[in-house]
Amino acid sequence: MNRMFAIIEREMRKFFRSPTLMIMSLMLPILQLIIIGNAFGGKIVGTHVAVVDHDHGPQAVKVREAFDAIAANIKTFTTIEYNNEVQAREDVRTGKIDAAVIIPEQYSRRVYAQDQPQLGFVVDNSDLFTSASLEAEMQSLVDAMNAPQIQPRLATQIALEIVELYPYVNYLKYLLPMTVALAMYISVMIGGGMLYIDDKARGVHEGYLVTPITKLELVFGLNIAGAIKATLSGISIGVIGSLIAGLGIVFHPMIVLQMLSLIIAGSIAFNGMMFLLMVRVDDPLVPRAMFGVLNVLLLYPSGAMYPTVSFPKWMQAMSVVDPFTYAIHGFKAVLLKDGGWVAIWSDLAFLTTFGIATLLIATPLFKRTL
Repeated sequence: MNRMFAIIEREMRKFFRSPTLMIMSLMLPILQLIIIGNAFGGKIVGTHVAVVDHDHGPQAVKVREAFDAIAANIKTFTTIEYNNEVQAREDVRTGKIDAAVIIPEQYSRRVYAQDQPQLGFVVDNSDLFTSASLEAEMQSLVDAMNAPQIQPRLATQIALEIVELYPYVNYLKYLLPMTVALAMYISVMIGGGMLYIDDKARGVHEGYLVTPITKLELVFGLNIAGAIKATLSGISIGVIGSLIAGLGIVFHPMIVLQMLSLIIAGSIAFNGMMFLLMVRVDDPLVPRAMFGVLNVLLLYPSGAMYPTVSFPKWMQAMSVVDPFTYAIHGFKAVLLKDGGWVAIWSDLAFLTTFGIATLLIATPLFKRTL
């Protein structure tokens, strides 16, 4: 045990003696949380919509007043006056404006006559997010205009009452589970995989073999040290990220304990997986080349950014065996839902089993090749 602890101490000392390495392994997840969390998931504001009014009647004025209300309140778009419909369409096509509303001739008359009045809406659908937001806003405006001025005493239509179980979750909070898992992965990849291969290339591991330390002690020492590094990264990002996202989990002891359990189990799983992938590698350039590939293969199929039910079947199959899937699911259950132990016990079981299994598979490979 003393020899194994000596390996752990050596690995941790080397890690803490590289402050740049520590800072960079923590900075990337935090930057992703701040940049991606604010770049995606926000509401569209400040777009430009042309208005071509061929009617100039009272109902057309009503439409324009509704546009002014949107511009003054939710600010999804501001309107620009156009006299030429062809020019408005061309400006949408070339990207000078985002959409154009066409109020046709006789629009007010057809509204009063209830003769299927229509508004034209030309939108640049090459930007799906912007066009979907503008279309939803226009549909909401049309629905409001179609509502009767005097509501009937008896309801004649089916109504849907939406009950939201949790407070509003913005995209910054939604990305926090991914950020914690990513911090652990980066720590394992840089502080575990890359340093492991570098030491192996320099002959450090061969130097261990001339000492009384056994190979099993060496394997466990390296893996425990890697798991400790990942745990420290997960705890740091969990606390910092929660404060950035406005979650007060650090003030709830039970949630902190659940988070710590997930971080430890995830660290074991990530480290065991990384050790299995690197155990037969000798070239120091290989883990650096694998970093981005593994990031794509593990992070995106896990449901970190989009739900797995939207994936094709082959990606759903990848997510079933991806430790990221269970780590992120557990972090979401704790951070966003306060689901308790019932919601995360299966994630803890998979991550722990996965980590032990990969370590048991990697150990004989390590013995045979060293």
